Amino acid sequence: MNRKFKFILPIVVAFSFLIAVPINANNNPKDKVLLTILKYVLTQGHYKPQEIDDDFSKRVYTNFIDRLDPSKRYFLESDIEEFSKYKTLIDDQIKNEDLTFFYLVYNRFDQRFKEGQIYYEEILENEFNFNKKETLDVDYENKDFAKTQAQLIQNWLKQLKFSTLSRLHDKVIAEQDKKKEDKTYKVKSFKELEIEAREATLSNMNDFYERMDELTYSDWFSTYINCISEDFDPHTTYFDPMVKKRFDISMAGKLEGIGARLMKKNDYTKVSELISGGPAWKQGELEVEDLIVKVAQGDEEPVDIVGMRLDDAIEYIKGKKGTEVKLTVKKIDGSMKTISIIRDVVELEETFVKSTVVKKEGKTFGVINLPKFYIDFDEKNYRNSTTDMALEIERLKKENIEGLVIDLRNNGGGSLKTAIEISGLFIEKGPVVQVKYRGQPAAVQKDKDSSVQWDGPLVVMVNELSASASEIFAAAMQDYGRAIIIGGKQTYGKGTVQSVLDLNKYTNIKEDIGALKMTIQKFYRVNGGSTQLEGVKSDIMLPSRYSYMEIGERDLENPLKFDRVPEATYTRWDNYSNFDKVVDNSRKRISSNKYFKLIDENAKWLKKSQDDSIIYLNYEAYKKDLKAHEDAASKFKDLKDFTTKLTYKSPIYELELTKNDEDLAKKRETWHKNLKKDIYLSEALNVLADLKIKPSHILVKN
Repeated sequence: MNRKFKFILPIVVAFSFLIAVPINANNNPKDKVLLTILKYVLTQGHYKPQEIDDDFSKRVYTNFIDRLDPSKRYFLESDIEEFSKYKTLIDDQIKNEDLTFFYLVYNRFDQRFKEGQIYYEEILENEFNFNKKETLDVDYENKDFAKTQAQLIQNWLKQLKFSTLSRLHDKVIAEQDKKKEDKTYKVKSFKELEIEAREATLSNMNDFYERMDELTYSDWFSTYINCISEDFDPHTTYFDPMVKKRFDISMAGKLEGIGARLMKKNDYTKVSELISGGPAWKQGELEVEDLIVKVAQGDEEPVDIVGMRLDDAIEYIKGKKGTEVKLTVKKIDGSMKTISIIRDVVELEETFVKSTVVKKEGKTFGVINLPKFYIDFDEKNYRNSTTDMALEIERLKKENIEGLVIDLRNNGGGSLKTAIEISGLFIEKGPVVQVKYRGQPAAVQKDKDSSVQWDGPLVVMVNELSASASEIFAAAMQDYGRAIIIGGKQTYGKGTVQSVLDLNKYTNIKEDIGALKMTIQKFYRVNGGSTQLEGVKSDIMLPSRYSYMEIGERDLENPLKFDRVPEATYTRWDNYSNFDKVVDNSRKRISSNKYFKLIDENAKWLKKSQDDSIIYLNYEAYKKDLKAHEDAASKFKDLKDFTTKLTYKSPIYELELTKNDEDLAKKRETWHKNLKKDIYLSEALNVLADLKIKPSHILVKN
């Protein structure tokens, strides 16, 4: 899916620009063996294998060229015409261990990339005219490749002009700020600042080309291989030997420093998850979907990371505990913001279950936050989310709670086993999820323990970033009628399971050929519907800034489709006396709440801003556009004013711990302060307060 972003410093290459010494089509045994093994494993083992035919060939062709030149800044129309004769032949080449198309495109791109270095150096020698009325359209998906070299150079000029304009504007603002602080300060002229901005753009481009030259042939070939594997689905990915080693070390390195999980989105490094309790989470300004554009170490000059490989970008972002990193990010509302974060060790403790107690209208309620479904299969005595959840419920019952909220917002999933077991804490034994392998009937996986830990009123909070195991739990609670699900219009929609296969076991050559992470299963609800793509639709939908955006599995290229299997045999809980009325009352409250109305209006504006692809290259027009954007955004500042009169406190058992642990006390203080301003939790508690159990149903009292 195409994404068009304004106000981003444009670097002219995509994340998969991998430059190496040109090679000619020759017999490379390792590459040919890999191609054959990949074809065999994908067609024999993938959950839904693709036909490797002409249509498949066309998709691989398009994806490979898009990955190399998404901004259409390198290839000429004549190059594309030459490449196009292979558009329906790649499938045959795969079957015949033929890499002619790959080598042709690879070598041509190497040539065009080197030509680009000449273009940018010559362009940046000359002063830009920022009085000229012209624009840059960043809707590259609908842009044609340049017909001539002159047209290509003009494309370069516009992007470099925008890069310089963005820097120039920052410098003008900085000069104005210095003058405000010191009336005697002599402000630099516009011409002086233009030179500085142009020199900074040149330095950035030089650094970029230097980094690209360090990339290897293996990186480059992996890009082509992944265009093949990811046509099966977006979670089926090839790992070359070096990437496989990093994968084996897990994602821990990517979390070091600021506590954020990052992913590549076209040219950009995108925040995909914030780790609960981590530095970025505590600081509070960095958000999921933010695009990191520049990184600075303290007060040093920032480095542009647009177009940089993810691993390289992470090296700039992570660092030693106590050091400062400044991230320049593009928010989803289109604004640019510099965020200062003090790096720290991401504490595992904050990924565990935690709870709080709140009083509302004379009633006592419990709120349990579950950041992920964790387990360690190798350590029997290690904490897992099932035992922690059961223990936390018991502790809350000692507080005489009358209802329970389970918060699964931003929970990306984890262990299927614990998702099933935690579901069993709220229902008597029965099916929880169905798991299906290719070509086989769905296998029903059940909770086999008839005991129930909590049988009182239950509300489950989700959002668009609740995924995988979170969706299994929420779906089970919804299908059984055990809980009211409240949150975004739907959860993430990842209903597939992957396994990592060592490809070396399929060959006896001495060189390591890497591994393949491949989709092998799908999840289905007990009602028969898949969680794939559709996720779990909330019983009560709360407006959010993501409401009108394609976020989640639907936003990925080529996801597997939604489908159904036969419904499992299960008995609904049916112990609420006013379920439908509670849902209806909540919807009425939401529709009349001024803050929720503003959130919905903000979401529509965000979607409109995201689709705007025109950038002004005239300085005055650029300033005016930025000002208009800032003015529009200011309309929604009132959202920060929302607060409740509710008071949250730690359960009794934790009060003694916070007395002796200053760090834990500060964490809980921050958490409770945020909960007080949480409009979504506020409505979840309204729902919980209304929800009534049938008189005939006896609450568990322990």
